[in-house]
Amino acid sequence: MTREQADLSAGPRFLGPAEVRLLADRLGVRPSKQRGQNFVIDPNTVRRIVRESRVTSQDVVLEVGPGLGSLTLALLATGARVVAVEIDPALARALPGTIAAYAPDQAERFVVLEADALGLDALPGPTPTALVANLPYNVSVPVLLHLMERLPTLRHGLVMVQAEVADRLAAPPGSRTYGVPSVKAAWFADVRRAGSVPRSVFWPAPNVDSGLVAWTHRDPPPGSVTREEVFAVVDAAFAHRRKTLRSTLRELAGSAEAAEAALSHAGVDPMSRGEAIGVAQFTLIAEGLRQVVRGPGADR
Repeated sequence: MTREQADLSAGPRFLGPAEVRLLADRLGVRPSKQRGQNFVIDPNTVRRIVRESRVTSQDVVLEVGPGLGSLTLALLATGARVVAVEIDPALARALPGTIAAYAPDQAERFVVLEADALGLDALPGPTPTALVANLPYNVSVPVLLHLMERLPTLRHGLVMVQAEVADRLAAPPGSRTYGVPSVKAAWFADVRRAGSVPRSVFWPAPNVDSGLVAWTHRDPPPGSVTREEVFAVVDAAFAHRRKTLRSTLRELAGSAEAAEAALSHAGVDPMSRGEAIGVAQFTLIAEGLRQVVRGPGADR
């Protein structure tokens, strides 16, 4: 056996349609629509996800919702350490056995936590550097934003979400799909669309196609205001998309006049709408609101 053959034999075996269904039957698992469980049954798709994520052997990868382990095995093939967070007790208990059977030489670089990702504040062991996940459609944006906030050591990653959500997360100012998820994701990272995934690669097949969203960490825009203050402005600005910022920020500022003063402070046209401006401008608006509401010495 050549060295190359030996390396290949030591690598993980991936899960195809037959293996996924066999594992599910063996565990008595029936995919839950409530938890957004749609298992990937195509090895080429998980290889592609890992390739687009740019994970290397130097990474500590956080995987949310590993399910039966299809993507987990592909991540372990990179040489990275993988910490998988699974909310389903049956799946969490079964995953170590699957890894031991399909990737015995990589098992020591794997750990699974039975937990809700929305409650995570820290992880055991080395700090995570990458997030790669097939996120449940119904909680994808809250999970992504929560982990970006609570785990600041995350430097890059890729998530698979509903295609429409992928478009929103990666949308630039001025586009039809630009909105609250776009701005809040941009606070934490440079975000880009990294491709589409057909529903046929899942079991059971969802009713919609999926999209890949890649991101790279960046520092938030410079300013004296907090993330909470900026996000409050963002939420207010998009509460009524057809209204001007002067109108949508009225309640937050205390009056339309105060909102206009804050917008002028930021150099933003009071008659513009939320979808026209980026996260840096939202930060300036939040600073303007602080000045208008609290007075000129608010930042001291």
